[in-house]
Amino acid sequence: MAKLYVFNPEHDLALAANLSNFTSPLAGRKLRHDIGYIPALWAGDDDYILVDDVHQAEEAYSKLRAELGLGPKQFVDKKQLSRLYINKVEPWGWDLALRSFLIRYGIDNVPSEDDISVIRNLSHRRQAAVLLEKLQMEGVVGYSQEAFGLDEIKMLLNTYHHIVVKAPWSSSGRGVRFIENTIDSYQERWINNVIDKQGSVTVEPYYNKVMDFGMEFESDGKGHVSYLGLSLFHTVNGAYTGNIIATEEEKELELSRYVSGELVNALKNKICSCLGDTFCGKYQGPFGVDMMIVAKDDNSGFLLHPCVEINLRRTMGHVALAVPTYTDGCKHVMEITKREDDFKVILSQI
Repeated sequence: MAKLYVFNPEHDLALAANLSNFTSPLAGRKLRHDIGYIPALWAGDDDYILVDDVHQAEEAYSKLRAELGLGPKQFVDKKQLSRLYINKVEPWGWDLALRSFLIRYGIDNVPSEDDISVIRNLSHRRQAAVLLEKLQMEGVVGYSQEAFGLDEIKMLLNTYHHIVVKAPWSSSGRGVRFIENTIDSYQERWINNVIDKQGSVTVEPYYNKVMDFGMEFESDGKGHVSYLGLSLFHTVNGAYTGNIIATEEEKELELSRYVSGELVNALKNKICSCLGDTFCGKYQGPFGVDMMIVAKDDNSGFLLHPCVEINLRRTMGHVALAVPTYTDGCKHVMEITKREDDFKVILSQI
């Protein structure tokens, strides 16, 4: 029985909007069109990958396939869906807009609206704050508080002087503001607008970040969470730019420059335990926990922030883990970049 894989990179925005009829911004639609073939990296030979343009997807995938030595995959467009027998749909992430789209084109094997409401609640940034509190141990730093009004935020700003304010649901740094010492009129309007639409914001102290990374997992929905691997990635102004392609040993060695392997392993096990309980009966599928290495205030060493956010969906870290590891002894990076008005997946040596 075949699965249908769907790359819907606008998922985070659709989750925030919480509408069955949601139109993604142009950049999101363009990204989906240009690299919609990306699930071919992990789809089975008998599975289908939904794309906007089958010919374009086959052509783009052929370049990646040749470089990585991969096999052929089956691409389909929305007009073919009603003729396929689909056992299960595995999207980038579930939201009302994708559910409505699939039903409209003949796929009824989708979660209920109530199921997606549960996923949306679990994707709220307060869940990251709850997990962060559970992960406190020696060598760890991190604090996050949900705020429901401007006065609360100003009190936290007076305490920390430099804060990060985040919308409950957002995408690629769009829902994040850095505020130092005072809140200007633009920031105040943004905060009030987010609280009006989404009910609250989360507020965190600003940390002196040295390095981004994450851990990738899979939940079976029955109380068990499997650890899949590390994700070492780069961001610019909070937006993802690329992942390091390397063996787990190489990635662990990179982290060991800052924190102990024992700490990383302890956090991995704690996350599996905590989120296994949280997701039991509620969420089955891939997810990632973004983290960062931060410098101590006195520059005497480093600490690990173990939960910057939880991405309750597939992530670019999962994509990087699906790319065969190079054996030429050199580091490589996978970038999602825009060239000549098209988004492309670029694998290059660094």
